[in-house]
Amino acid sequence: MTRIAVVGGHGQVARHLHPLLVGAGHQPVALVRKEEQRAALEAMGAEVRLLDIEQDDAAAFARAFDGCHAVVFAAGGGPDGNVVRKRTVDLEGSLKSVEGARQAGISRFVQVSAISVDDPLPDDTAEVWRAYVEAKRDADAALRESDLDWTILRPGALLDDEPTGRVTLGPTVEPGGVPRADVAAVVAEVLDSGAGIGAQWELVSGETPVAEAVAAAPTR
Repeated sequence: MTRIAVVGGHGQVARHLHPLLVGAGHQPVALVRKEEQRAALEAMGAEVRLLDIEQDDAAAFARAFDGCHAVVFAAGGGPDGNVVRKRTVDLEGSLKSVEGARQAGISRFVQVSAISVDDPLPDDTAEVWRAYVEAKRDADAALRESDLDWTILRPGALLDDEPTGRVTLGPTVEPGGVPRADVAAVVAEVLDSGAGIGAQWELVSGETPVAEAVAAAPTR
């Protein structure tokens, strides 16, 4: 059984991901800050381990990853207006996850980022949005430069709609929205199939079934 550590294990994408991993025969390991989140996640089939993304160091991440075969970074500071947390969660959390994976001897790493974060920002961009985009951009750049077997997924606007199971996936796609459940399905397919190593894909809703889209999308 493949054990998959999910950083940000109580996030909205992660909560869609856990049952998909279980259904594919894997064991999700949800890494969360709050003990009170344990029962709901265990009901989804996840093993729960405590990890404070902002306060713990890379060695603590490595300990949390013990026994796992892959890491998914699906954490985000959220729409709380807090500029600092965009760095401490979205960037530094990713950097510590990468280093923790390396220390734990884990090579497979999937990161959920955001569409178009490499594009220049207008001068009048709001401070919080700028911080978010720059954090995601820098986290992706650091992961690309690592020696891990990485995949970066950059979804468009995240929606709470029901999943369609159909997406558009590629190095660049026209901006659009995508249900969080379909993002989770792409993460699960990438992990289950082993596809996408060395690939950075943008992701929006489309007409192609997830498994076909992942199989057809170009890699480096």
